[in-house]
Amino acid sequence: MSRLAQTHGLTDVQQEILSTVRGFVDKEIIPVATELEHRDEYPTQIVEGLKELGLFGLMIPEEYGGLGESLLTYALCVEEIARGWMSVSGIINTHFIVAYMLKQHGTQEQREYFLPRMATGEVRGAFSMSEPALGSDVSAISTKGVKVGDEYALTGQKMWLTNGGSSTLVAVLCRTDEGHPEGTAPHKSMTTFLVEKEPGFGEVRPGLTIPGKIEKMGYKGVDTTEMILDGLRIPANRVLGGTTGRGFYQMMDGVEVGRVNVAARGCGVAERAFELGVSYAQQRHTFGKPIAQHQAIQFKLAEMATKVEAAHAMMVNAARKKDSGERNDLEAGMAKYLASEYCKEVVEDAFRIHGGYGFSKEYEIERLYREAPMLLIGEGTAEIQKMIIGRRLLEEYRFQG
Repeated sequence: MSRLAQTHGLTDVQQEILSTVRGFVDKEIIPVATELEHRDEYPTQIVEGLKELGLFGLMIPEEYGGLGESLLTYALCVEEIARGWMSVSGIINTHFIVAYMLKQHGTQEQREYFLPRMATGEVRGAFSMSEPALGSDVSAISTKGVKVGDEYALTGQKMWLTNGGSSTLVAVLCRTDEGHPEGTAPHKSMTTFLVEKEPGFGEVRPGLTIPGKIEKMGYKGVDTTEMILDGLRIPANRVLGGTTGRGFYQMMDGVEVGRVNVAARGCGVAERAFELGVSYAQQRHTFGKPIAQHQAIQFKLAEMATKVEAAHAMMVNAARKKDSGERNDLEAGMAKYLASEYCKEVVEDAFRIHGGYGFSKEYEIERLYREAPMLLIGEGTAEIQKMIIGRRLLEEYRFQG
């Protein structure tokens, strides 16, 4: 095991899970990740292995066939998987968010119907909040759900669905004005719908189209798509929680744990970049000695390792806070902000250590260099995290004048 990014106070079960996942990453993911990434190929065999390990049901309660583990256990597993290939951690992240939202906010019927099949990976989740024109301004969503008898008709366009093609269940945030008079705050007239569909691209059910994959600089392999809703009919019992107007709060709860996940991904990618940098620095010779013996490189390695440790500690703190039942938006925002920024810096330093070879596709660091920027914007940009952090700090440190 690595000396860096250790987590104290884990149970024997948690340690066994993490050891198993790390072994899987070293054996099944790292050897093939770069080749699959360069081909932008979906990692089917890896996903099947994750199913066998039970990772799709890691946080789903045991009564529904899952392992019933904590957010901390899940985040540490994500850290290990992202260390192997960040795209794989993305495949399970949106699935995890939807399962979490069902567990926390779903009706009993919804939990019994979806969670057992999500635990096995038979049903695969995706999470749809963003739209082409709104970015981080969730209150500006335009996709609508209109009541038609005992159903809702959904119309609009969603953007940036991770697992958009491979998923069979999508949690979709829409505006529903019925029951909410004009002038109601925008966030109080939003509803989350549970949309079932066939995997694939094109028209996957009447009124629902998933165009082809969006071509990306990095974060390849996993399918990122748009989603077009054209009068899609959804029964009323597929409103998450059974009541309209709660979608914003449900989604924000999901995003909050998602930010811990993104922080964990940043930690994993940074840890792998450090491993690559410290290894290469001991193999590459200049001026008669390994470059690791040059003070400039030692300073760089010292900074990289410190950033890996700091990001990991903040991520663990945010996960433990959520597991305790306390509000953790401050800690999650800080962890996501720091881990993603430090990940970018550690990856760039490892890239610099590799010199010209870092620019070659033959070296793994080239892939990490293209993957790290996604973490700067996923689950909210650095600027959004700073807004959240700043507002929460003012709540905690309100001036008593």
